[in-house]
Amino acid sequence: MTTEPSFSIPAHPKRRYPYDEGVEYEGGTEFELVPGEERATPELAATVRDLLADGPYRYGDFHDLPMPLWLVRDEETADVFRVAVRDGTVRLHVLPTTESSGLRRFYDRLRAVDADCQWTVERRVDAA
Repeated sequence: MTTEPSFSIPAHPKRRYPYDEGVEYEGGTEFELVPGEERATPELAATVRDLLADGPYRYGDFHDLPMPLWLVRDEETADVFRVAVRDGTVRLHVLPTTESSGLRRFYDRLRAVDADCQWTVERRVDAA
């Protein structure tokens, strides 16, 4: 029997706007999607980039970072979250209005790209 991972969000981050410092987030939840086999980060980043390009996503990337990072909006669920590829994993960062359904759909689409790959989902919560 296969157990599907839960994408329940026990803690959303709180958004702060410090004077002259942009936006900061305190606390929150992150989901780390770990492929079952060794995959090089560039290959994983290309897979995520292709998945986003296929839709139903609107997304933008951050060019000056040492890792691939996108701000993503699922046009079907209206969920907005960040997606990063780092150290051979895909990380979904919950934002203040993110709901579980958008994260679940992203995960399902990622699994569909390579049906033979087994993914492990780990949830990290920072209650701040």
